Amino acid sequence: MRTAGARQTAAPLIKFSLFALVTIAATALLAATIVNISFAPKDTYHAVFSDVTGLEKGDDIRVAGVRVGQVESIGIKDRTLAEVTFTVAAGRPLLTSTHAVVRYRNLVGQRYIALTEGAGDDTRLRPGGTIPLSRTQPALDLNALLNGFKPLFAALSPDDVNQLATEIIKTLQGEGGTVNSLLAHTASLTTTLADRDQLIGSVIDNLNTVLGTLDKRGTRFSALLTQLRRVISGLSADRKPIGDSLVSIGDLAQATSGLLTDARPPLKDDIAGLADLTGTLNKNEKTVEGVLKRLPNKLNELTGTASYGSWFNFYLCDFDGRIVLPKTNQVITPEFHEAQARCGG
Repeated sequence: MRTAGARQTAAPLIKFSLFALVTIAATALLAATIVNISFAPKDTYHAVFSDVTGLEKGDDIRVAGVRVGQVESIGIKDRTLAEVTFTVAAGRPLLTSTHAVVRYRNLVGQRYIALTEGAGDDTRLRPGGTIPLSRTQPALDLNALLNGFKPLFAALSPDDVNQLATEIIKTLQGEGGTVNSLLAHTASLTTTLADRDQLIGSVIDNLNTVLGTLDKRGTRFSALLTQLRRVISGLSADRKPIGDSLVSIGDLAQATSGLLTDARPPLKDDIAGLADLTGTLNKNEKTVEGVLKRLPNKLNELTGTASYGSWFNFYLCDFDGRIVLPKTNQVITPEFHEAQARCGG
C-alpha cells in the first residue's frame, strides 16, 4: 500500500519539476534575447572618443547596420577624452583602418557605434587594440541642431517635427559620401577661384572704373533716367490711342493687301511689257542714240515754226493702225500709203 501511494505522489512531482525546468529555460532564453546576451566567443577592443554623450553600456556595435557586438564599459581617458570598451563577435575581426562613429538609433536618444572601413591595408587589429581619436567621430549634437530650427518647429505639428528631425539626422549622418563629395567640389571651386585671383581682381578694377565714371556723370545719368521715365509714362498714358492706331494700321495693311491682290495681274502684264520695251530699246540702241542726238535740233526747228502760231502744217504720207472692237473682239487694221514724190524720200 505504501509503495503504490509513493508512486502516485512521485508522478505529479516529476511533472511539476519538468514544467519548472522548461519554464525557467524559456524565461532565460527570452531574457538573453531581450538583453542581447550572446554565448559565442568575442574579442574585446577599445575606442577613444572626444564625446560619447548618450552612449550607454549594452548599446549596439554595428557594421553596415548589422549588430556584431555591444558596449561593455565607458571610462575617462587623459581627463578630457572618453574610452569605450566593446566586444565584437570573434568571427568579425577589425582592421587597423577601421573607423568608429557614434550615431543616433532613434529620436528617443539611444545611440550605437557604427564601424566602417577606412583607407588603408588589410592589416587586422589585434584583440585588445585601440581605435585612436583620429579615426572616431562623436554623435551629432542634436540639441544645437534642433535649436536652430525652433522658428520652423513652432509652425509644425509634433508629427511633422519628428519626421523632419529624423530626415535631418539621416541626411547628416547617413550621407557621408554625399557630404564629402560636396566638400570636395567646394574645395575645387575655391581652388579655381584662387587660381583666377588676378582675373577676378582685374574685373573688380574695371567695375570700379565703370562705377566711378557713372558717379562722375551722376547728374546726367539721373536726368537720362528721368527722361526715360517720362517717355515710358507718356507711352503708358497714350496706350489707348497707340492701341487704336495699331488696329487702324492693321486694317490699312489688310486693305492694301486686297488692293495689291486686285492689281497684281495687270501689274504683272505691265512689268512684262516693260521688259519687252527695254529689250527693244537695247536692241535698237544705235537708232535710239541717233534720235536723241538729233532731237535738240528738231526741237529748235519746231520751236521756230510754232512761234508763228499754235498750228503746224503736215503732209500725210503713210498711216496704219490696229483697232479692236469691243464685245466682238473684231480687229480692224486700217492702212494708208501716199505715192507722191515728196513721200518717196
